[in-house]
Amino acid sequence: MQTLPLPAGRCVRLRALALAGVRAAAIASVGLSALALTAAPAHAEAAKAPAECAALQAKYPQFKGKTLVNAINPHTPGYETIDPKDPSKYIGFDIDLGETIGGCLGFKLTYKPVTFAALLTTLQAGQADIVISDIYATEERAKAADFITYSKVFDGVLVAKGNPKKITGINTSLCGTVAAENTGYVEVPLIQALAPQCKAMGKPEPEVQLYDNNQNCIQAILAGRADTYINDVNTVDSAVKAYPDKLEKAAAVTLPYSVGIAVPKGKPEFRDAVMAALVAIQKAGIQTELLKKNGLPVENLEAPRLLVVK
Repeated sequence: MQTLPLPAGRCVRLRALALAGVRAAAIASVGLSALALTAAPAHAEAAKAPAECAALQAKYPQFKGKTLVNAINPHTPGYETIDPKDPSKYIGFDIDLGETIGGCLGFKLTYKPVTFAALLTTLQAGQADIVISDIYATEERAKAADFITYSKVFDGVLVAKGNPKKITGINTSLCGTVAAENTGYVEVPLIQALAPQCKAMGKPEPEVQLYDNNQNCIQAILAGRADTYINDVNTVDSAVKAYPDKLEKAAAVTLPYSVGIAVPKGKPEFRDAVMAALVAIQKAGIQTELLKKNGLPVENLEAPRLLVVK
């Protein structure tokens, strides 16, 4: 299932933007039910489960044998994307990690592809049981779901070749520029916070074009509609590799977030089971191997922690 992109060039002043990825939806009671008829199977095979997984399956028998649904935005190469060899399947680090967690706890995963902004609302509405899709864990998003973090965040600043606007990061070099971003991304409010500084300097505020996937943001720069796209550094590096004569990475920035797995609120046993499985997977070195397999830096690995907002 593919979602239609937002109209190209949809520009809004930053002060009017909201963090769409966490807009309230009616929070339904999320059951761990199978939705296999509406979700495509994965391509990846789960890594061999650590020894601790047998004890976890005994401790959490309610998840063994279940088929759960992972909501994903399959447009981030290296993390989750459509398998070019089979458009009905998905590949990437998050797909592998989810399959491995499922294997550890004894459940299988199917997938529900949605726009990035719909990831958490899909979880809240009970149409998915988990979100493993390169989503940054923030205090705001943790109002909608509980998070188990597993990776550090490094962003890249994508610009046209030669960096004609001389953009150097998420700073006042963005004044008067147009940024292409995915609806609901944390970069949107970070750019928004620059508006007062730009105004004080007598410069125009940044503007944003909102899209529903990475490729549309990249195409906006290629088409000359936007000046920059700020996102996960691996996504930016992949874009530069794909268009070396047209794009470049102006800078790399560290964001004060971690990538996390989102699980429904009110499901503490499921949250704790996923957390315990992730700890076992990291301890066994499996997460490191999955990062290498998918061409991602092993430095991204971060010890799991919970982000829960009551």
